[in-house]
Amino acid sequence: MAKPIALVTGVTGQDGSYLAEYLLAQGYKVIGMVRRTSTINFERIADIQDKITIVQGDLLDQVSLIDILREHQPTEVYNLAAQSFVPTSWKQPVLTGEFTALGVTRMLEAVRIVNPQIRFYQASSSEMFGKVQEVPQTETTPFYPRSPYGVAKVYGHWITVNYRESYDMFTCSGILFNHESPRRGLEFSTHKVTYHAAKIALGLADKLPMGNLDSKRDWGYAPDYVRAMHLMLEQNSPDDYVIATGRTHSVRDLCRIAFECVDLDWERYVFMNDADMRPADVDLLIGDPAKAKQKLGWAPSVTFEEMIQKMVDADLAALKKQHHL
Repeated sequence: MAKPIALVTGVTGQDGSYLAEYLLAQGYKVIGMVRRTSTINFERIADIQDKITIVQGDLLDQVSLIDILREHQPTEVYNLAAQSFVPTSWKQPVLTGEFTALGVTRMLEAVRIVNPQIRFYQASSSEMFGKVQEVPQTETTPFYPRSPYGVAKVYGHWITVNYRESYDMFTCSGILFNHESPRRGLEFSTHKVTYHAAKIALGLADKLPMGNLDSKRDWGYAPDYVRAMHLMLEQNSPDDYVIATGRTHSVRDLCRIAFECVDLDWERYVFMNDADMRPADVDLLIGDPAKAKQKLGWAPSVTFEEMIQKMVDADLAALKKQHHL
């Protein structure tokens, strides 16, 4: 039997790298799409780079997407590429819309033109819920995005639903709540905190400026979440799923736990900084993963505390190596 072939956009990102590893272990041939830029960071996929096929394509360029699909004939497409850092979306709202909203349409249209039998996964986001209309959030909770990124993700989500209903295509959206790992970018609050806890413990820093410490998020472990993406495309019929832990923690909790990992009192080092505040913040996100549990058989395997410990340990190891400690 021929190997299934998966195209993963955003393969050099946190989720893309874990998904590529996971699919390789499942016996897939993996095609990883990257943008043509002067600096492409392959660090996250260094261990598997020789096992996957890297192709150049761009969500802003429809023809490149059609060419990739025609040449490589994937059976599944995982669209993870986006401008995904929320604070940047206020500084670059139009570009965010091009990638994170219209980019989804370009990819869906490429699939429809080349082979509408391809199964399609869209990376939706809990940021679509924004100013939450109910707690916890489910697949039927109304969206109320609070950032250009959240607004763009809502468009991407609904256009995915629209192609499913208009063209009878197998398109799924995973409404993923925050998910972290040692591969998370340092600009994201979780990694910013674990990295600074490690730096302070090693005497390489003495302060950590943060934004709103009272914001609450439902944080899970990224490798658990990519497993859910694959499960969605394995079902008999396409649907949308909330992927979350059902537990919530404040940024304050995050700081406390991370600093406890290195036996420090976080309150001596962390302070709220006006420059790190968002124009419109999201106060409380907590997902209800009941449908994913029931229909996909999915459940998280790593707790919040275990994940933070993994991240702090990885940061300590990296910093010791970097500074020859």
